[in-house]
Amino acid sequence: MGMEYCFGVDVGGTSVKIGLFQTDGTLVDKWEIKTNTENQGSAVLPDIARSLEGKLKEHAIDKSCVEGIGIGVPAPVSADGVVQNTANIGWGYKEVKREMEELIGLPVEVGNDANVAALGEMWLGAGKGQKDMIMVTLGTGVGGGVIVDGRPIVGSGGAGGEIGHFCVNYEEEDTCGCGKRGCLEQYASATGIARLARIRLAKDDAPSKLRECEAKDVTAKTVFDALKEGDKVAEEIAEEFGSYLGHAMANLAAVTDPSVIVIGGGVSKAGEIIVKYIEKYYQEKVFFANRNTKFILAELGNDAGICGSAKLVIDKNGR
Repeated sequence: MGMEYCFGVDVGGTSVKIGLFQTDGTLVDKWEIKTNTENQGSAVLPDIARSLEGKLKEHAIDKSCVEGIGIGVPAPVSADGVVQNTANIGWGYKEVKREMEELIGLPVEVGNDANVAALGEMWLGAGKGQKDMIMVTLGTGVGGGVIVDGRPIVGSGGAGGEIGHFCVNYEEEDTCGCGKRGCLEQYASATGIARLARIRLAKDDAPSKLRECEAKDVTAKTVFDALKEGDKVAEEIAEEFGSYLGHAMANLAAVTDPSVIVIGGGVSKAGEIIVKYIEKYYQEKVFFANRNTKFILAELGNDAGICGSAKLVIDKNGR
C-alpha cells in the first residue's frame, strides 16, 4: 500500500488556497490560484479541478492514492455539500460536492470556512489534542467554528457556529451587514473595532495617538498599536471590544463547555494583548463550571482552512 494523499482547498473571495497533504497531516505542497468571480463564479470549481490535476502530474501521484478533496467555502454548507448563496464568490444555489466530484472523479467533502478553520486548528494547530473547542475568527467579519467531541457543529442548514451574529447589544441603532442590529460582528471584527474607534473619537477631544490617523484611516491595527504604547483612548476601545466578545464567549461556553477558545483571524495578529481584554470580561460573566476554559491564539494563520478542509476528508474515512 503506497502513501495516501488528500487535498485541502480554502475558497476565498480573492484567492483559493490549496494544500496537498499526506493523510498523516504532512503538508507536501501548498499554492494559490485566483478566484474568478465573473459569471456567478462559474469558473471557480473548474479552475480548482485543473489546478489539482496539474499538481498530481507534477508530483507523479496517481489518483488511486488520493482519498479525496476537502473544500471550505465562505457560506453555510448543508451536510450534502450544497450552498444556497455565496455572495463574495458569486454563487447562488450550488451543489458544490456533486459538481466537484463530476469534474475530478474523486470523493469531495465540503464545509463552511470558519468551521474548517476550527477543525484545522484542532488537528494541527493551537487546539491540538482538544476535543471541545471554540474558534473565533476576527477578520472582516466574525466567523466561528464550534467543535464538540471532535466535530464541528453544522446544524440543519449548515449555519451552526455563526457566532458573529449573536445579538450582544439590544440597544444598537446601526445595522449589521446581515440586516439585524447589535451583532457581535459590529464590535469585534476588524471593521467593528474601527467603527468603535470612530465613535469613541467623535465623543470628545481626549488626546490620543489615534487622532493622527484621520478618523477614516483608523483600523483595528492602529487601535492595538496605540494600545501597546499605552494610549488611554485605545485602551477604552479595547475594553469595549473585550466586553462584547468576552461576554458572548461566556454565554457560548455555557452551551458547549469548551476546554479552549482559540482566537484567530487578522485581528489576532495583535498578539497576546487582545486575549487579556477578552478573558477579563469572559471571567466576569462566566458560569462557574466553565471558569477553566483557556484562551489561546490561533497558530496556523492562513493555513487553518486548507488543513481543516483536508481533515474533513480524513474524518470521513474514519481515521
